Amino acid sequence: MDDAETWDLIHAERAALADTLDSLTPEQWAQPSLCAGWTVQMAAGHVVAGAEQTKPGFFTGMAANGFRFNHMMDRDARRIGAAGPDAIVERLRARTTTTNRPPAPVKTVLGEIVVHSADIRRPLGLDAPVAPAAVVACLDLYKGANFPVGTKKRIAGLHLVAFDVGWSYGEGPEVSGAGLPLLLAMTGRSGAVDALEGDGVATLRERLAPAR
Repeated sequence: MDDAETWDLIHAERAALADTLDSLTPEQWAQPSLCAGWTVQMAAGHVVAGAEQTKPGFFTGMAANGFRFNHMMDRDARRIGAAGPDAIVERLRARTTTTNRPPAPVKTVLGEIVVHSADIRRPLGLDAPVAPAAVVACLDLYKGANFPVGTKKRIAGLHLVAFDVGWSYGEGPEVSGAGLPLLLAMTGRSGAVDALEGDGVATLRERLAPAR
């Protein structure tokens, strides 16, 4: 998949999340997301922060936050989240055609929107289809990633199978399931492991840590 195809998937996922957010009640905006310490509104603020990020802006922000990546992410999520639901939806819709990004591969931007959309929807009992190509790209992206999600260490020695998208990786006790919950478990979302099965599930469960 080339960058142009990846951006098409990113834009589609952003538009779908904007539609979801636009339908939420005030009570739903205030519910906890799957990201520890963040409400749905803060997690949505984080999505917007990522969608608006640029390479120069990333380095400026890191310097302003003492080069503490997680601290910068948290401050931006809370700052943009405080702008309110209407502003969040409007700002996200404005990023369904743009191709600005932080100093990272384009697939990282896809991973952000796919994973954080699920962080928002799943605690609310909501669902939305994710393109199989997007799921596979994210599984491939995160299988070897350590910073900041710690996936590589978390899945070491396990054989992962996403049966709905024809993806597999690694050797060892098997962990299998649909691609999206497998992706969420790989990236530290403990609730997603309940949708998985296999001899390696207990090991993966022990390794899971709060998501950010």
